[in-house]
Amino acid sequence: MNSTVASPRIVYQRTTCIAFRKITEPFGGLSNMAPGFPLEVNGIIIPTSEALYQSCRFPHLPETQQLIIEQKSPWCAKRKSRIHLRESRSDWNFVRVEIMEWVQRVKLAQHWESFSELLLSTENSPIVEESVCDQFWGATRIGTQTLAGANVLGGILTKLRVEVVHRSMDPFHYVEPPLSITNLTLYGMPIRTIAIK
Repeated sequence: MNSTVASPRIVYQRTTCIAFRKITEPFGGLSNMAPGFPLEVNGIIIPTSEALYQSCRFPHLPETQQLIIEQKSPWCAKRKSRIHLRESRSDWNFVRVEIMEWVQRVKLAQHWESFSELLLSTENSPIVEESVCDQFWGATRIGTQTLAGANVLGGILTKLRVEVVHRSMDPFHYVEPPLSITNLTLYGMPIRTIAIK
């Protein structure tokens, strides 16, 4: 998916969707900012899916990746990333959605029991990340009962839920890095396939 192309703006009703915003709320674990879902990539422990996603902006800057990953909170990791936005990989806007999809698959594979249960608890409702201002990854309020936005992260999570329902854990024993993306590295080393024992 080329994320430089304008994504469709979708309108959601609160009464018929599962919206998550705060990590302390019942569906807060769906957020990239949620604690309790550390990831391991290339033998490196990464505190949150947000830190992994942000570090993928800078495959050519291992020291920046390390700075992001070492932050104690995902918000701090995101802030450190923003400081270096101008140094992001040149194709970031073309690859960021595919990278986010991969990050979410890693999160699901490495936390199958808790994360799959959370996804399944959303049943058949649309999953929506409620945001104050981001209408790309999430959706913003329009009135008291309506949200609108491209909600790309919510769409990724909804697709994952379908896989969980129909295929169980089988496809998640091995999570390949996105093969179409060149120079996907961590601390100077190519990101390897993640195998779940």
